[in-house]
Amino acid sequence: MTIITGFKADVARVNGMQIAYAMGGSGPPVLLLHGFPQTHAMWHAVAPRLAQHFTVIAADLRGYGDSSKPSGKGSHSFRNMAADQHALMQHLGFERFHLVGHDRGGRTAHRLALDAPSAVQSLTVMDIIPTHLLLDALSRDVAQAYYHWFFLAQPSPLPETMIAHDPDTFFESCLLGWGSAKLDDFDPHALAAYRTAWRRIETIYGMCADYRDALDVDFDLDAADLGKHVTCPALVLYGADGAMAKTYDVPATWAARLSDMQSVAIPGSHFFIDQHPVETADAVLAFLGAQEN
Repeated sequence: MTIITGFKADVARVNGMQIAYAMGGSGPPVLLLHGFPQTHAMWHAVAPRLAQHFTVIAADLRGYGDSSKPSGKGSHSFRNMAADQHALMQHLGFERFHLVGHDRGGRTAHRLALDAPSAVQSLTVMDIIPTHLLLDALSRDVAQAYYHWFFLAQPSPLPETMIAHDPDTFFESCLLGWGSAKLDDFDPHALAAYRTAWRRIETIYGMCADYRDALDVDFDLDAADLGKHVTCPALVLYGADGAMAKTYDVPATWAARLSDMQSVAIPGSHFFIDQHPVETADAVLAFLGAQEN
């Protein structure tokens, strides 16, 4: 089931996983990847606008929404998440596609562009700085704002047990952080979809596993690839009032990693896609349109 108007929901078995997705529109393919603690429903106001010009696929990452939640160290690494999404697009008949990701989806998208560069026609990352940089040069301000990275990464079942006591309170506090969003910034149907997902203990586990693997696996993978550049056209979008923009020159953090980069600040916080979907869609459409002309 999806809340994206005009889109059809389905599940594909790829890379040994069940990956849930919604698809709509026609034209060149664009894959949209959500972040924490959301699902593909976060694209509900953006995807239909993109679908006027593109075939749009909005997928749930493994560990999230209606996708599989495997167990074991490394099972939720960005490399494995990226392999899922690459396999999904191949399953749908798209060997090359535009790639857009917010938050954890942006980190997955960056990894996919590193691991399968021939598949990625363009890359858009939203409101993140590179994972290795964030962790390697962790500042006091970022540690305080992004404390959840280290809470969720604690050994199981401690964070799962604590969150499961009142998942709505914990995850809604995340939605309201990182730039001070308000709960009414989020569409009620999208909120209902998030709550349905994050109230499941297996989803809580999957999200914790994502953050464990970021520290245990992804940091080392990224360290090994510090010399690699993403060479396709890339767009860095970020919330003008978000925690990242307050602490970093966000485009500058990507300059050494993206060879052909543009950047745009969108009004709002970390969740600017929810707060300002028209401005978000317009920025993505302008960038993607330039790649197709």
